This record gives sequence, structure tokens and C-alpha cells, in this order.
Amino acid sequence: MMRALLTAFLSTVVAVGAIAQTPQPFPRAATTQAQKPAPPAAPAPAPTAVVQPSQVPSVALDPNAPTPATLGVTVFPGAQFFSSYDAGRAQRYYIFGTTASFAEVTAYYRTQTGERGELVFKDPPTHMFTGGTLARYRDETMAFPPSVTVKDWTTSGGYPNPKIGGQPLRFPTVIMIVPPPPGTPAPR
Repeated sequence: MMRALLTAFLSTVVAVGAIAQTPQPFPRAATTQAQKPAPPAAPAPAPTAVVQPSQVPSVALDPNAPTPATLGVTVFPGAQFFSSYDAGRAQRYYIFGTTASFAEVTAYYRTQTGERGELVFKDPPTHMFTGGTLARYRDETMAFPPSVTVKDWTTSGGYPNPKIGGQPLRFPTVIMIVPPPPGTPAPR
């Protein structure tokens, strides 16, 4: 089931990335509660320093970026937060892009999660971490296993930056983090 969900997610991301739109990992499940509209975006602060195009803002600069406490893992340094999506059962997908190589990001999450992970696709390379410091999957309370998935986009020219005018224009590596639902006990 996990591999089928990951395959569906990656197929959607590849198809959507090919037409340069923001990815929608999965359709949202129908809920009986009315969804709240997103709060209006805060006005951008006045620039205080000149940022070189080669510099990639870190996650900390995005006020909408989730915290490591929310995610259960630290985000790769310098990764840009794209968006989050409802995964169902009080879980969300958090998508990030980075200019670092697939190998660098994979090595980073091996250290962060304390596990080797699994190469779930060879072409394009996609590595998934589902254990270690992440919570254990519970079918009765979770829509998706708590995980970190790293995908190499270099073979398709890079993942398009979903932020209009954002730098860089394309990201060679994309990270998807799925934390456990709130209140899930931490692994031992």
C-alpha cells in the first residue's frame, strides 16, 4: 500500500512538474467539516540587504514554513518551503526544494533519521526514510507512514520553482516530509 501511494504521489508530481505548476500530491479526502479559507498573505517586509541570485533563502525566512517540532525532523539546510497538502487523518505533506544534490540530501537524512532508508525508484532516484527517529506507521490512525522522501529531478531538468520570480528557477532535488498526526507517541 505504501509503495502504491508513493507511486501515485510521484506520478502526480512528475505530471504536474512537466507543465510547471505547483504539485498536488493527492486529491483531498471529502470531509464533513467546512474547510477554513487560508489567511491573507502578510505584506512582504521591506528589503534590508541585497541578496545575490546564487543565494537560496533558508526555510527560516519563510514565515509559513513548518518548524522541526511540527515535522519531527530538521529540514535540510537552505531548503525552500513550497507548500503543504492535506494527506487525510490529520496528516499533511510538506514539500521543499533544494539546490543540493540528491546524494547530499540522502546522506543528511540518513544521519537525521538514524536509518539507511530505501531506494524505492532507480530512475529517477527516489529514496524514502520511514523508520529511525520517525513515528511508527499505524494503519488505524494514519493516512500515510511518517516519512522523508528525497527525489532527484536532475534527469528532467529540475523541478520548477512554484514561486513566481523565485530563485533558483529549478531545483535538482525535492524533499517531501510527512510527519505523524499530532499526539502520536515518539518512537523509542
